[in-house]
Amino acid sequence: MKVTQICIGRFHHFHLARQLEKHNLLDNIYTGYPKFKLRDEEGIPKGKIKNFPWFHTPYMFLLNKGIRKSSWLTEELSWIAHDSLDKHVASSLKNPGVTVSLSSTGLHAGRKTQALGGKYICDRGSSHITFQDNILKEEYEKWGLTYQGIDKRIIEKELDEYQQADAITVPSEFVRQSFLSLGVPENKVRKVIYGARLERFSRLQDPEKNKFTVLWVGAVTLRKGFIYLLRAFQQFSHPNKEFLVIGQVSKEVKLLLGHESLDHVRFLGQVANESLPSIYSSAHVFALSSIEEGLALVQGEAMACGCPIIATPNTGSEDMITDGREGFVIPIRSSEAIQVRLQRLADEPLLRDQMGENALEKVKSLGGWDQYGANYVRTIKSLLANQ
Repeated sequence: MKVTQICIGRFHHFHLARQLEKHNLLDNIYTGYPKFKLRDEEGIPKGKIKNFPWFHTPYMFLLNKGIRKSSWLTEELSWIAHDSLDKHVASSLKNPGVTVSLSSTGLHAGRKTQALGGKYICDRGSSHITFQDNILKEEYEKWGLTYQGIDKRIIEKELDEYQQADAITVPSEFVRQSFLSLGVPENKVRKVIYGARLERFSRLQDPEKNKFTVLWVGAVTLRKGFIYLLRAFQQFSHPNKEFLVIGQVSKEVKLLLGHESLDHVRFLGQVANESLPSIYSSAHVFALSSIEEGLALVQGEAMACGCPIIATPNTGSEDMITDGREGFVIPIRSSEAIQVRLQRLADEPLLRDQMGENALEKVKSLGGWDQYGANYVRTIKSLLANQ
């Protein structure tokens, strides 16, 4: 059976599509992105990329203009974009096969696939949506900010998808446990760990000996737990330390930064992807203090450049590193735990260097996206074997 993919944007699904094409399994991949946004996607025949950009493109345009995700207009466009893409694919399906859809874009297409005699896989890149909504609500309340919450229509649809799907694929043990904790049967949740672009990320240089650079790459948000890392950075001691922050700063974090010390912190904004290997290589440690996500791909990128990691388990780090070997796994919401690890790495350069070597070896052993593709294909075949 051939595989139809559905993904509102890109995420990891185009990596998966390339792998399915290699295994001669890809039928089509449907996306809400317009064609011009996908010009650099190689390894997938152009005729197999099906664009349905009519609602997702204006949604992204509004976000780029600074309109909040929680505004009435963007929330409506987001809902319509997800659900209309799903219904469009459902109307296009004619033959039995396997549908793999990013969560919230596959309920109608999944039901159609099953009616035709095929299988439906819901692919969830973050924790169970109820778990996600609850932990983010707690975080906003902790900082005295208003949490708008995930669109209730999206929550309801995803819960239906979890129920309807023949299998749910997730990228990390953290995500898997979030599903099990909310009563989803263990045999329905299949963990397939993401890969890293080993051909794109590699160690280009060694960090400077006379300084200590802490690196952040990604959106600067409450969800990512940025303030906890910022406070840890200010608390640890080094005569020549710096904190490089790459990524867009959210409005909520900007409100909180007015009460924080920003000494030795450099906000670089968005950086061209081709510049990242050099930046990762020059950092002494990459840190990610997320409250919730699935498996942060930036961890693998940093490791491929020989950079040790400090991260919470809620980044999926426990599927990437062993605590104390390639870096450190620390509890969420603990600036103190981060500060202790930063201080140790700053005080013990030989340990830092060894962890960097261990990180490089570990990410190579994970096999990149080819290994991810092989594991996902095994998941599909095992599902079909149990028909």
